[in-house]
Amino acid sequence: MDPVRRDGFTDSRAPGDPLLGPDDPPPYEIVNPHGPSLVVFLCDHASNRVPEGLDNLGLSGADLERHIAWDIGAGEITRRLARHFDAPAVLAGYSRLVVDCNRHLHDMEAFLPMSDGVPVPGNAALSDQDKADRADACYWPYHEACAAVIDGVEARGDKVPPVIMMHSFTPVMGQAPRPWEIGILWDRDGRMALPLLHVLRNRGDLCVGDNEPYSGASPHGYSMPTHAARAGRANIQIEIRQDCIADEAGIARWTDILAEAFGHVLADPAVFHRGT
Repeated sequence: MDPVRRDGFTDSRAPGDPLLGPDDPPPYEIVNPHGPSLVVFLCDHASNRVPEGLDNLGLSGADLERHIAWDIGAGEITRRLARHFDAPAVLAGYSRLVVDCNRHLHDMEAFLPMSDGVPVPGNAALSDQDKADRADACYWPYHEACAAVIDGVEARGDKVPPVIMMHSFTPVMGQAPRPWEIGILWDRDGRMALPLLHVLRNRGDLCVGDNEPYSGASPHGYSMPTHAARAGRANIQIEIRQDCIADEAGIARWTDILAEAFGHVLADPAVFHRGT
């Protein structure tokens, strides 16, 4: 770990410059935007990119490859599932350390000054304007794209698109190992979660968590209630353990597992109707 980069941070923008420069990629990626499927995939932590003007937030390249910066493997599985189902998907374009797109902006976890014991120099002592700049550049455009894609699918007819959110989690948190290979997160709407739990557990070769290692009812989450639950859309959040999808073989295996399992779940007409 480079102590020079870890100890300091320089925002290279001139006053008034936009956060995203001409060489920065867009704040979101839309995969298969015209796919005819009625399901929509979202991935809040797909990228570990940092706007060029933020100087990697003062972190090393090795730090930005770690789980603190993104959900390892989740973005690629989202892209592959979107292609498999010929469905649209929206992926966030910047690191969760720039701004966490699955947190309310007032949440302390939206702009972490430290993550898993690693100080983030670029997030130390952020002003309200700094936070607003990041939200305007990266957070709101992503969520506006999510809403536009979902609304566009819903406008096609009389069916309500189910929303699947893709994430990944670390094998160990603190000193506690996490045995689950996959977690199914849900709140009050079990139309997708309950049959998916049944299908995955019936395989007999997976350790499947029900609202593990996190809960779909957590007040911290932003995307599930905002884009699905409040509108009565069937929804689910998937968490895959990162050591299971750390390479091509793992990503391919879990894409196949989820493609088959979601195929069973999406065959039920009930998931395409408005819930209460």
